[in-house]
Amino acid sequence: MPPVEMTTSQPCWLKFYRINVSIYEDLTRCTMPILHKKLFILFILCTLVSFMVSACKSPIMTTEVLPVINESTAGVSAQATSSTLTMPTPKNNSPLSVRVDPSKTFSPIPTQSLTPSLTITPTNAATQPSTPSTTPTYAILRGTVLEQSNCRYGPSAAYLYKYGLYSGNNLEIIGRNEAGTWILVQAIGGNNPCWLKASLMDIHGDIFSLAPASLPLPQSPYYGPVTGVSSKRAGDTVVISWDPINLRAGDDSLQYPYLIEAWLCRAGQIIFEPIGSWETTVSVKDELGCPEPSHARIYGVEKHGYTSWVTVAWTQP
Repeated sequence: MPPVEMTTSQPCWLKFYRINVSIYEDLTRCTMPILHKKLFILFILCTLVSFMVSACKSPIMTTEVLPVINESTAGVSAQATSSTLTMPTPKNNSPLSVRVDPSKTFSPIPTQSLTPSLTITPTNAATQPSTPSTTPTYAILRGTVLEQSNCRYGPSAAYLYKYGLYSGNNLEIIGRNEAGTWILVQAIGGNNPCWLKASLMDIHGDIFSLAPASLPLPQSPYYGPVTGVSSKRAGDTVVISWDPINLRAGDDSLQYPYLIEAWLCRAGQIIFEPIGSWETTVSVKDELGCPEPSHARIYGVEKHGYTSWVTVAWTQP
């Protein structure tokens, strides 16, 4: 049997393989009976398998541990050092080396963290305060009539009668005069308002929360404006005069046939004062000291309504 050549660089399973192959070749050349040869060859194969499974040590694999990657740091590459894995190659009886390229890098997927952002908008400390709105807000109130009353076209007994109200009537209050002595009322949800003296109604609320209001006067279709209107002053007294209106039979309203609406100076303020007259002259008190001039206008009155008004040529102090 020729000597078997063994080197320290060969793996152990390859050594046993070559030994058994040599033994097999020797057996094929000997004169041993065929049956014995077969049994011996089977024994050799079993021995080979046994050596390969239990006698040989596992192939040595040399690896280096990869460095720990901090996944919380985005963009950091993990680089592995060279590792060599030796595998058996039965075809050419030479070891197979697998080398990991250290130039290849491992880039972990960055973990997105939700970081709340705070945006601060600077404000101008010197910003001027806004001017408050001067538009007043008014209310609509309700009230109960205290006694039978006359409801009129204007805020005074000098105006024509419009319709009557009865005790216990519940009405809507939609306005007032400047002094709050007369209120503009109508049926709840209605649209035919008239003026009622405030003292004749139990008002549910503050009367001055109502809006100052006015109501247009009905126009007479039959008579023209008053003529010959003039005024004379004597101190604080102003006398207004005009020519009479001749009414036809049946047109008399049985109320004042003349109406004067005057804006007079009283205690430094202009006060609105309606005046009814049976005569063609009237005297009013007009003081000094108001920033605005006093003035007045006059109507003729008949049962269908009012004539167009005429401005009184006011005698200033």
